[in-house]
Amino acid sequence: MVENGRSPSLFLAGVAAVTIGVIAHAPMFWMGRDMGFRMSGMPMDGLMIAGMVLVAAGVGIAAWGLLPPNIARQVAEANRLSVSAPEDAPLSPAHWRLMAALALALVIDIMKPASLGFVIPGMMDEYGLSREAVSLVPFAALVGTVTGSIVWGAIADVYGRKATILLSAVMFVGTSVCGTMPSLAWNIAMCFMMGAAAGGMLPVSYALLAEMMPSPHRGWSLVLVGGLGAAGGYAAASLVAAWLEPLLSWRILWLVNLPSGLALVALGALIPESAKFLMARGRHAEARRVMARFGSGVRTAEQAPPRPQPATRRSGIAGGMAALNLTAIAWSLVNFGLLLWLPAELVARGYSVSSSSRLLADSALVAFPTVLFVAWLYHAWSTKLSLLAASLATLAGLGGMLWFALVDAASPLLPAALLIIGSNAIIAMLLPYSAENFPLKVRARNTGWVAASSKLGGVFATGLAIFAIVPSLRASILAIMPVLAVAIILLARYGRETRGTDLRDLDPQGHIFDKAGL
Repeated sequence: MVENGRSPSLFLAGVAAVTIGVIAHAPMFWMGRDMGFRMSGMPMDGLMIAGMVLVAAGVGIAAWGLLPPNIARQVAEANRLSVSAPEDAPLSPAHWRLMAALALALVIDIMKPASLGFVIPGMMDEYGLSREAVSLVPFAALVGTVTGSIVWGAIADVYGRKATILLSAVMFVGTSVCGTMPSLAWNIAMCFMMGAAAGGMLPVSYALLAEMMPSPHRGWSLVLVGGLGAAGGYAAASLVAAWLEPLLSWRILWLVNLPSGLALVALGALIPESAKFLMARGRHAEARRVMARFGSGVRTAEQAPPRPQPATRRSGIAGGMAALNLTAIAWSLVNFGLLLWLPAELVARGYSVSSSSRLLADSALVAFPTVLFVAWLYHAWSTKLSLLAASLATLAGLGGMLWFALVDAASPLLPAALLIIGSNAIIAMLLPYSAENFPLKVRARNTGWVAASSKLGGVFATGLAIFAIVPSLRASILAIMPVLAVAIILLARYGRETRGTDLRDLDPQGHIFDKAGL
């Protein structure tokens, strides 16, 4: 399961410690069954405190077991390797297994923050909180996802994609104790940790998939896996809420992190590590078997034919980062701000509650077909132009909503449809496109920054909610439109066309790392 860590046995011991620590919280949870599983104000007993210690220690042990030794030697060995992808090879069963494993991993990952909306009403009732006070919980979770996207991306570029995914899964298991916390303060702290664990899964998964897929199939597979993972995550969260929350209270939405996190650890058997890490440890036969299974080869740099110097210069990378991060920020402001506040604005304008709520239902309904269409468009037409088209559609939707805000007789239906379709298309393409734009040694961390930016709007919106501030529709649109407009200009100027390109062309001489190493 752990090809490149210090010790697989240490990793498994850490997983076992975290699991036992979580189970140690179960007796107190079950003691509250006659009170609707209400635990507010309960003192933590000795078993629960020991469980907290085991969770913290287990995460540390698992991390030590995963992290590879001798980084300097790994870099020196990696400089001698060239991993070649079959440009015209058909997809193999190994590719499909990897896609399925990562899609399921993203479902498990995304259902964690997606559960926030379902736990808020129960938390308000049990703790006797106002909506402003309980907003601290999603605020902490979203700050955690921003932090996790940045930190995990950097870790993955040093210690490997698979090791990072597995460590994130162990943290998922540990954060299930959030479902047994007796106070709001503990819930806030654990929700931050949950967000930090979830935040890094997207950029790391995209980086791994981009490096393992043949170039002709890379674009659509990235968009499809990410889109299905997002749609499946929200569906899974809603199903758990519908089936289990009436029986076991809102707390069960956190406690399911235990089985789902362990399932994610088990998925590690289907997720390969990069061949460069295996080769750096002298496990050449395993590395060759992994790459052969995916139709690739491992050879020394001296054996590799010369490749062109990378076309993307430092200014291009900086411009691309600015364009992608601004696009992510604009999307998050639309998704976590404008669309979140739109139903209340419609009710204030005289629309019924049912008709305004239907907009959110429509958003969920169009998500899946939008993903399929966008995956086809991204693959068959143009990666850059597809993202630009989605951004322009979103900008047009914002313009239409501004018209609706200014004119009493205007209809919101067409502008809202453009916003929903455009924003769904943006998020389906944004991180896959980001993973295809950067050299290997900074791919995960740069994609992590873009993923972090896609949560900033949520941090801003929930931060306003804490202070009971809800901007008007007009003010929200006027704040978002310039950000998205500048992002579109930068994307048109600095965005790369990645359709059918070889990601090795982004690296000097086609090597895994340049002479400077990490």
